[in-house]
Amino acid sequence: MKFNTFSRHLREGAKNIRRNGWMTIASVGAVTTTLILVGAFLALMLNLNQVAGNIEEDVEIKALVEVTADEAQVDDIRQQIENIPEVASVDYSSKEEELNGLIESMGEQGETWEMFEQDNPLNDAFVIKTADPLDTFDVASEIEEFDNIQEVNYGEDVVQNLFRFNKYARNIGLALIIGLVFTAIFLISNTIKITIMARSKEIGIMKLVGATNAFIRWPFFIEGLLLGVLGSVIPIAAILSGYYYLDTNVSQLITFDFVSLMPFNPFAWQLSLIILGIGAVIGVWGSVMSVRKFLKV
Repeated sequence: MKFNTFSRHLREGAKNIRRNGWMTIASVGAVTTTLILVGAFLALMLNLNQVAGNIEEDVEIKALVEVTADEAQVDDIRQQIENIPEVASVDYSSKEEELNGLIESMGEQGETWEMFEQDNPLNDAFVIKTADPLDTFDVASEIEEFDNIQEVNYGEDVVQNLFRFNKYARNIGLALIIGLVFTAIFLISNTIKITIMARSKEIGIMKLVGATNAFIRWPFFIEGLLLGVLGSVIPIAAILSGYYYLDTNVSQLITFDFVSLMPFNPFAWQLSLIILGIGAVIGVWGSVMSVRKFLKV
């Protein structure tokens, strides 16, 4: 496409926005409202995804070694675990380290366990993490079958419920975002349909004088793009302002290590680009749907 032709389409698209007046304001307002909801859900889902990821990364398997196993057998167990493709790391914890960890974790009550330092009843253990947390179940089941393994613990019920909750939360959030996006597409599509109907005679004349369908529809595509971009500005400003406040004031009150907000930077850039992209896609897609129907392209 020649630069002069593109400049003409750009001017015509901008002119359509000014010409439509209140319809443009109503369309941008509807898109703004929708994108605020989309952006809020995106911010929530991105942070929930981070929290879920942090929790999933903390999922580990503890394999207790039989007390009768000698050093060679322990080394053999380590080798077998390391040979499992899904395993990311293997750490050995002696029964002395296990007892010290238990004493420290129980605080003042842990002093009761100090009497067992001379006759330690605990087992040596391997702490295993998988590259993909979802492989925890399969890896745990495989290790459980090894010789000289007394027991394998990984909080089966808790881990299963955690993964199930994370899956449902992500799917529901994605479905809500998609629903809101299609609502915005519908709003812009209707606005452009009204524009096309109002200019049907002009479009008919352009066709009679030999204008191609592409030449006719480009201004409408640009109009939709501009409507989507304009509708993205306020949501970006509103959501980032609110998120900055939360990041600087609320995040300091969170006491759980696995619960943390994403850093404002690069979160601000990521969310801005996503919302801007969604706005642009909404506008162009709404325009495409309208033009195809009314111009019979």
